[in-house]
Amino acid sequence: MFSAADLDKAHAIVQDAMQPTPQITWPQLSARLGTELWVKHENHTPVGAFKIRGGLVYMKNRCESGEPLKGIVSATRGNHGQSLAFAGKQHGVPVTIVVPEGNCSEKNSAMRALGAKLIEAGKDFDEARAAAADLSRREGLESVPAFHPHLVAGVATYAKEFFTAHPNLDVVYAPIGMGSGLCGMIRARDLLGLSTKIVGVVTKGAPAYALSYEAGEVVSTDEAETIADGMACRQPMQEALDIVLAGADHMVSLAEDEIADAIRAYYTDTHNLAEGAGAAALAAALQERDQLAGKKVGVVLSGGNISRDLMVRLLSEEPQARAA
Repeated sequence: MFSAADLDKAHAIVQDAMQPTPQITWPQLSARLGTELWVKHENHTPVGAFKIRGGLVYMKNRCESGEPLKGIVSATRGNHGQSLAFAGKQHGVPVTIVVPEGNCSEKNSAMRALGAKLIEAGKDFDEARAAAADLSRREGLESVPAFHPHLVAGVATYAKEFFTAHPNLDVVYAPIGMGSGLCGMIRARDLLGLSTKIVGVVTKGAPAYALSYEAGEVVSTDEAETIADGMACRQPMQEALDIVLAGADHMVSLAEDEIADAIRAYYTDTHNLAEGAGAAALAAALQERDQLAGKKVGVVLSGGNISRDLMVRLLSEEPQARAA
C-alpha cells in the first residue's frame, strides 16, 4: 500500500496545512467505559473531519506529477468532498463534487464555501459515485475515487499521531465507510511495529463491510440507511477489504440507537459534537465494554459535521436503557 517513507512524507504534507489533532482522555468517558479511554479528535481539523488529510496528500502528489489537470470530480456524503475542495483551493485546481439528493445541507454549504461546484444526483452514495464517473467521462475531469493509496497514506497520518503519542494502546476502534480510515490505521500500526488490536465498526443499516469480512469476499447490499451517513456504503472496495481481512481483529455492528447514545455521550461528557460516523467507534467500545476491563482503549472521533436538526432531535431524546 505505502511505505514508512511514504507515511512520513504524507505527515509532512499534512503538517504544512494543519496542526496535529489532540488525543484526550476524558474522565467521564473513561468512567462510562469502565477503563482508560483515549479519544483521537479528528473533529478538530479545519474541515471538522479526518478526511482532510487524504485530500491534502492526494492533491499534493497529483500536482507534483506534472501531468495536465483540467479539474477533478468525486462523489461524497460530505467529508471526502470537503477534503478535496480544501486541497483543490490550495493548489488552484477546480473541484466538482457529486452528492446524493437530500444530502446534509450543512455539509453541502461547507463544500461550496471551499469553492467546490456541487451537483446532486442519485438516491445514495453509490448512485452519486456512478454519476461522478459519468461526469468524468463527459467533461474530461479526473475522477478521484473514495479509496486510493495517496488518500489512505494521508488519513493514516492521524494513526501515526495517535500511536506515536500512545504506543501502548491495547485496542483501537475505527469506523469504516469506504475504508481509508480503517486501512490507514492498520497500515500505520504495522509500519510502527505495534501489537494494538484494531476493530472495524459498521452499522446494521449499512453492513456491507461486516458481511464481506465474514464471507472473506466482497458482499454488496441493496440499501444503506443509517444516521451515520459517512458509513453508508453498499459496495465495498476489494483493495480495502483485503487490508481489513489481513489486519482487523474483528468487526462490530451497531444499532442506530447505539450511535445516537454515543453522540449524546460525547456532548454530555466532553461537549464535543460528533456526527454519526464520528461517534461510531465510541459506540462500539461501549458495546464491548465487558471485554475491555483493565485495557487501554483508543477510539477515533472521525468527524463532527452533524446537522443541526439531527443534533437537536437526538439531544431531545432520552438514551436507551441497556442491560448491565
